[in-house]
Amino acid sequence: MTDAAASLEGLSFEAALARLEKIVHQLEAGEVDLEASIGLYEQGQQLKAYCESKLKAAQARIELIQIGPDGEARGTRPFDTE
Repeated sequence: MTDAAASLEGLSFEAALARLEKIVHQLEAGEVDLEASIGLYEQGQQLKAYCESKLKAAQARIELIQIGPDGEARGTRPFDTE
């Protein structure tokens, strides 16, 4: 595990997203030089991947309640986005 990846461990989705948004703002505003921009871009890519993995994990945990023909709950099934 890289130092950057290790620094993301235990970070909440919200905190990672806030860091990503700050990086995007800095890059869009042109507040940093080229070398720093490249570093920020790399950090942003890692944060993006981390946020996506957190979202996928959360989605996998969501279940839909199955309703039988009589209107009663019959169990659950995995959430499917398609």
